Amino acid sequence: MNKLLIAVLAALAFVSCNNPEKTGNNEEGLSVFNADSLVKHIKVLSSDSFQGRKPFTEGETKTIAYLQEQFQSIGVQPGNGDSYLQDVPMIDILSQPAPLMQVTAAKADLQLQGFDEYVLSTPKTDALVSLQNVPVVFAGYGVVAPEYNWNDYAGLDVKGKIVMVLVNDPGFNNGDTTLFKGKTMTYYGRWTYKFEEAARQGARGCLVIHSTAAASYPFSVVQNGWNESELRLDNKNEKLLDAQGWISMEAAKKLIVAGGQDTGIIAKADIPGFKAVTLNETVSTSIRTKVTYSKSHNVIARITGSKYPDEYILYTAHWDHLGIGKPDAKGDSVYNGALDNASGTAALLEFARAWKSLKTPPERTIVFLAVTAEEQGLLGSAYYAQHPVYPVAKTVAVLNVDEVNNYGKTKDIMVVGQGQSDMEDLLKEEAEKQGRYISYDATPEAGHYFRSDHFSFAKAGIPALAQGFGIDVVGKGKEYGKKMQEEFNAQHYHGPSDEYNPSWDLGGATDDLQLLFMVGKRLAYGHVWPGWKAGSEFKAERDRSAAERKE
Repeated sequence: MNKLLIAVLAALAFVSCNNPEKTGNNEEGLSVFNADSLVKHIKVLSSDSFQGRKPFTEGETKTIAYLQEQFQSIGVQPGNGDSYLQDVPMIDILSQPAPLMQVTAAKADLQLQGFDEYVLSTPKTDALVSLQNVPVVFAGYGVVAPEYNWNDYAGLDVKGKIVMVLVNDPGFNNGDTTLFKGKTMTYYGRWTYKFEEAARQGARGCLVIHSTAAASYPFSVVQNGWNESELRLDNKNEKLLDAQGWISMEAAKKLIVAGGQDTGIIAKADIPGFKAVTLNETVSTSIRTKVTYSKSHNVIARITGSKYPDEYILYTAHWDHLGIGKPDAKGDSVYNGALDNASGTAALLEFARAWKSLKTPPERTIVFLAVTAEEQGLLGSAYYAQHPVYPVAKTVAVLNVDEVNNYGKTKDIMVVGQGQSDMEDLLKEEAEKQGRYISYDATPEAGHYFRSDHFSFAKAGIPALAQGFGIDVVGKGKEYGKKMQEEFNAQHYHGPSDEYNPSWDLGGATDDLQLLFMVGKRLAYGHVWPGWKAGSEFKAERDRSAAERKE
């Protein structure tokens, strides 16, 4: 082959690989995003007639009908065979715990007061869960993390026992930044993980020891769940505890002392090599239940890829909110959830519209997934991850939207979960093209990465991007942006006043959605598989998926 022909072929290869229409680096589709279209959907979804979009209510019926109608009008295909719906079977359990917990101990018997000193519920569907003379073990942080060489259950048999564990990660309380990720909470620090691990270990129950600093919220937050019904997925083979809940730090110390130990064992839990301590005591209490079986729905649509139709990029948002509840001072009892998360659901429709507008279809399949029951514990996304319509091993990435910016254009966009996956790098590169920069969660110890639907996919090993509002507002600065976020959290979050307001400035929301669209294009026109960074607790699961793809 002569040198001229080689040069021509090389040039053609370069042009092919860098064709902006092929790679998705051009700006086609960006103009589709606009505030007026977002507002139209937000107004409908957050209207009083949708009753706060709570699962199992008329609000759900209206919401999923509206989403199906909109996906059909946009022209995107049903995402679950010939249906836009995925059934999500769930159980509603109203736990009614006894008002006291009787402690029979080596030093002295005592009683703990329900609500004041602990909160307790059961995920079981038995009419009565009875705990009689159950031994108690202090198991440190209740963590089994091979990648951090940490196992609080090493050599410990907790079958038939109650484990009492600390919230957050080892090293949090003594400030040892060399343990786990230092100030940044990993999933091992979340209370949900504590329950899951205790169940895997065969325990009958788990009490998470509360502290405001470690949990990032006061004990009153967990008290709010006392005698409230809770949803869980109807998974037949799931390992479940008989009882799970929280105990105040003061009450935990009472148990430790009554069980013949010094409270200094709490501090020892932060030291590598800590060994769990069996307390010389038993506890007795009971929980009655009222159980309802029902079914909610995820809504799924897709655009089939032209070259790699069996590789999938997911855009996700949760459609649900809290329904009708306690009236506020104005007598308003509809928890409209305009920002949380009618705005993210509206964004999902905008993504569908933008992708459908492209002259050159994506090479990979684009999936639009509106999930249910996020407010009840990420249940809709968890169900999808456990029962995927599209194989987990063939799912490239997830881009989740949980609320949009409603206070104007920002110079930054926030990444939640710094250093987790390659998706962060893609967002950074696209932000720089917009003349913007990425910022990071100012309170990583609060574990925000584990509190929205992207996390369900992360647990399955799928790189999932979690982004939040920027605060560096154009022309107004960071203090203004911070003030606006704090004002929403203090005055409107999970309250009836989270309603659409004509004063909202959605210019920043449009910019953010365009960024996520461009990140998706980077992945949709090519064959790159983003991964988890070294040290991520989700990397091992993705590595297993990669092995499946090669088989």
